[in-house]
Amino acid sequence: MIKTRVALAAAAALLVAGCAGGGEGDTGGSGELVVSGFSFGAEEFEKTVIAPFEEQTGIQVTFDSGSNSDRYNQLLVNRARPDVDVMLISDLFAADGEREGLFSEIDPAAVPNRANTFDFVQTSGSYGVPYTFTLLGMLYSTQAFPDAPPTVESLWDPRFAGKIAVPDISATAGVPFLMAVAETFGSGPQDVETAFAKLAELKPNVLQFYSSTTELLSLLQRGEVVAAPGLDLFAYDPVEAGSPLSWAPLDHGKLLSYNKAEVVAGSPNPEAAAKFIDYLLSPQVQTGNATAFSDKPVNRDATLPPVIAQVSGGAASDPAAAGFAPLDLAFVGAHRAAWIDEFARRVSG
Repeated sequence: MIKTRVALAAAAALLVAGCAGGGEGDTGGSGELVVSGFSFGAEEFEKTVIAPFEEQTGIQVTFDSGSNSDRYNQLLVNRARPDVDVMLISDLFAADGEREGLFSEIDPAAVPNRANTFDFVQTSGSYGVPYTFTLLGMLYSTQAFPDAPPTVESLWDPRFAGKIAVPDISATAGVPFLMAVAETFGSGPQDVETAFAKLAELKPNVLQFYSSTTELLSLLQRGEVVAAPGLDLFAYDPVEAGSPLSWAPLDHGKLLSYNKAEVVAGSPNPEAAAKFIDYLLSPQVQTGNATAFSDKPVNRDATLPPVIAQVSGGAASDPAAAGFAPLDLAFVGAHRAAWIDEFARRVSG
């Protein structure tokens, strides 16, 4: 585990000023907190969030990073005696954990910054709180598509056979893309049988069923792939660096995914945990996270970096107005295990 110490850099000091939460020395709990989060951007998260939170509140934080699945499975093993207070985790794993009783409901009064967030955050239930989101769309080569971005139907165009990639069902974009195909060719996003039939038909055209976004970006930058369904998050760095790549929303299947901050059931520090989540939702921290590692804010008063506004457009500042909606997590949770087997059997195998 990584033990975070209080260490203020100039940028962190700027974030502290005006952030939500109690004044210095206001512990709001036992004065200790264990936060489990993602490996991606872990160092930046410690500098941008953990260190100034410790300084402002006096609550010492241990930050434990890893993958969604590894951290979730560890929480299952330790459910009788959890060693984590706050879990930052993707929407699908969060929904599984809520059904399993791994997370606690949160008193709305303990997280006042939630009141100024997007609608999908307000309606996400009484457990954890979404604190950042990604949008499903199409990553593509602007050289191969100079006039207009590709659509879902473009993937079936024989001109691009062997030049496309598709997310594996286990990738973050995998389930949203399955439902986008269902909406494009079937009766709606839950018509997954039609989606599987279409994806089986597409299989010969696919160069790579990707699970690693690093691998996908390499294929796009080398020109081996010209289009791939994927998340807007992964276009920010290439676009900012001037690569001939871009991202565009799909014409059908405008779906968003989010990461959620959950209070672990049995946490000995529930008040401090809620204080941390409220801090994570404050506009200053949301702005800092967007700048440091491209976590799109859910707080309406946060400021977007130019590259996020450029790539994601209006959907970054108001996803509902742009037609984006979250997954039906109850429907996905009831069928995901079967879909993983079916995808391997009919599509990627």
